[in-house]
Amino acid sequence: MKQSEGSIQNSIENDIALKITSSLQVWDVCSLGSCSRFWRELCASDCVWESLYRERWPALDLGKDSSAQDIKTHQLDTQIEPSIMGWRAIYIDKHNEMDCKATVVLNFVEHCLSAESIEVGHYLSAIEGLCSMQFGFKDVRMFFFKPKLSVLLNLIGLHYCIRWLGVPAEAVMEALNSCHISEREVCVRWWKLGRWFYGFRLRDESRSHTFSLLDIAMGKEEEVLGVLHRGAIHEVIRVQISVAKPVSTPWSVQSPPT
Repeated sequence: MKQSEGSIQNSIENDIALKITSSLQVWDVCSLGSCSRFWRELCASDCVWESLYRERWPALDLGKDSSAQDIKTHQLDTQIEPSIMGWRAIYIDKHNEMDCKATVVLNFVEHCLSAESIEVGHYLSAIEGLCSMQFGFKDVRMFFFKPKLSVLLNLIGLHYCIRWLGVPAEAVMEALNSCHISEREVCVRWWKLGRWFYGFRLRDESRSHTFSLLDIAMGKEEEVLGVLHRGAIHEVIRVQISVAKPVSTPWSVQSPPT
């Protein structure tokens, strides 16, 4: 085993090995670090975890030249232990913090759901929560783009990425496809005040539309996204978002051929 580790270390220069490691995602770095002592030490290095940290949370209000100690000072309000040293520990602490924040939003939405539907006020409150908690695109992908979650939670994360984070459509579609949620469907229904006709107000109007998450990412549902973004305002008196119900085909008995 020692000969194997030595041969790996001798065959790959440290800077090349570091470049390979820095190009990986965090779960791949953890897997690679379990291969041997050489890779474990390399994958635990500060430069690898600093890169992972800055890539996942680019909105951090610090310059690229800031040190790990600067980050810890900046995040005292998140109660990072002063004794924690190194970027790997800071990354883990930040990940755990975002996990707890995601749980708060998930529980809030689950509490507001009624018969697999949510009112637009609660929907927008969940998105505002993601914004105030400074969720990044990778946080949303990790915590909200899960097939086992309600598609309404998928939609909340998707809407936040498109309108608040401004994530490019190509990146969003790749995330939806890789997480296997792109074809999940949502139904949005909204009610508008009835129009006035010769001094009489007509009955309130109701509209509904069913679409997939991929349709939203591709920009095919700008009207619906606009309704969701504005919420119940002006002539729109109510907006309800629901899990799309599967369309059933009526069963019929065919007569045997004569």
